[in-house]
Amino acid sequence: MRTPDLITSAISNTFRSKTRTVLTILAIFVGAFTLTVTSGLGTGINRYIDDTVASIGASDVMSVTKSSASGSGLSSGPTEYDPDAISASTAGPGATVTALTDEDITVLRAISGVEDVSANKSIDAEYLQHADGKKWVVSVGSLVPGQALQLADGSAPDDAATDYQVTVPDSLVDALGFSDAADAIGESVTVAVADSARTQYTVEATITGVTEETLVGTGSSITPNAALSDELFTLQNTGVPIDQQDRYASASVRFAANASSEQIDDLKQALSDAGYTGTTVADQLGTFKTVIDAIVLVLNAFAVIALLAASFGIVNTLLMSVQERTREIGLMKAMGMGSGRVFTLFSIEAAFIGFLGSAIGAGIGMVAGTAISGALSRGLFADLAGLQLIAFDPLSIVTIILVVMVIAFLAGTLPAARAARADPVTSLRYE
Repeated sequence: MRTPDLITSAISNTFRSKTRTVLTILAIFVGAFTLTVTSGLGTGINRYIDDTVASIGASDVMSVTKSSASGSGLSSGPTEYDPDAISASTAGPGATVTALTDEDITVLRAISGVEDVSANKSIDAEYLQHADGKKWVVSVGSLVPGQALQLADGSAPDDAATDYQVTVPDSLVDALGFSDAADAIGESVTVAVADSARTQYTVEATITGVTEETLVGTGSSITPNAALSDELFTLQNTGVPIDQQDRYASASVRFAANASSEQIDDLKQALSDAGYTGTTVADQLGTFKTVIDAIVLVLNAFAVIALLAASFGIVNTLLMSVQERTREIGLMKAMGMGSGRVFTLFSIEAAFIGFLGSAIGAGIGMVAGTAISGALSRGLFADLAGLQLIAFDPLSIVTIILVVMVIAFLAGTLPAARAARADPVTSLRYE
């Protein structure tokens, strides 16, 4: 019997006992369905985390602050006064860190493993206003090297441009008087800052993009380009002594993109020895991602248990089939079919049952997952624009189907081997 004939015969034999086969396929379906949905859950969340990581900064950029013996403003107890402290709005309301100066930037550049350093200027905006509308309290973020903003519309501000550009959060679009994100693009807004004497200064800037809410949130933070950031920083420091002007909350340190974890740890240690603290994007979201992966792993374990239970169903189905077809097996062997061909025939039947169960389970899992993800995106997670809770990677789906087929094939080896070992004479006499 040729291979195409073997495959055709195996497929037709699969449904000789329709009820038994369907029940076995349903058992496989449960495991494949669960694996597909949990795999999609992991894919969707991790994609969103990756997008969030990109919005915070590149993987080869480290945020560096100056170590302080008195601790940060985030401590629950009293904090000792530090004349060199500076507001760190990114760390939370009222948080402070020891200020970095130009001398610190020079020291950072000299540390082994550091390729480039840029200071992150801390700007405290008074308000944001469009035309003669209401004034809204905002914080001012910074576009650190390698950062990719998640945009609802428009584009990120151009740091190479000399005109003043800014992105505004989606949460402020209606408040500023725009009908939607697209309506805000190209419009002018007024950004106000105050100097040490509380004298206010205003700067007109053009909106180039509208940012979406992310896992770490955008809140009411605007992101200026370099030209606008420099202007606001200069105005904010009007009247401040020159030796007190160049003070930064943090600096962005770029290191080699292909740096190993050991090299990154060495760089952190070198920074620590010099009196600084370095934090990568992985440090900020790594724990969260680990928890998600652990949850998905546990859910996948339940799916694997279901598949293992289904494998016993395959063994039972094929053992019953071998017993029912004993005389047929004897006839095939008497007519010259070798043991290897008989083994292959029943193995193909097992793999085909696995294929049907996994393909149906994966297909329905994708439909159900997409529907659930869409409903959650419009409801519970509506504030997290861009989040597709359950997403599917074609390669993962194919892998799930192949893995289930392999499990089915392995489960079918016992009955297939029993059929291959059958004695033709004894089998022909079987009643």
